[in-house]
Amino acid sequence: MSEQNKPVMTAQEVMEVIPNRYPMFFVDRVEELDLEERIVATKNVAANESYFQGHFPGNPIMPGVLQVETMAQVGSIPLLMSPNFKGKIAFLAAVDKVKFRRNVVPGDVLTITVDIVKLKAVMGIGQGTITNQNGDVVSEAKMTFIISDLEQL
Repeated sequence: MSEQNKPVMTAQEVMEVIPNRYPMFFVDRVEELDLEERIVATKNVAANESYFQGHFPGNPIMPGVLQVETMAQVGSIPLLMSPNFKGKIAFLAAVDKVKFRRNVVPGDVLTITVDIVKLKAVMGIGQGTITNQNGDVVSEAKMTFIISDLEQL
């Protein structure tokens, strides 16, 4: 990988920030990151992902709820990296204006963009969009996160 195409964060570095792990970890790399503005990440959709066994056999489609989860994981990264929220955890508190526009299938390369709309003392709001390798919007959602101490789990 050339220096120009080097990710801002690898999957391993992302796992140092968010608590998600396999099989519920959906971020392969972060391409762009501005803690107060926006994050752009990538998810490679592999044919061997466990949910494809049942959704749907012979016609595998990534469930919409997992697309929302992917946006939520990406959106939580800049929140949890901000100095005010280091060492805390982000919970998805609300999802609004969700739209699924195209199917996501094995082999798709997803670009997940989350623009930070608002940051407050214990919450954040992000507008997420997922596009495929053709630049088509496949899903979008507005997400509200509540930030909590890890000890409160």
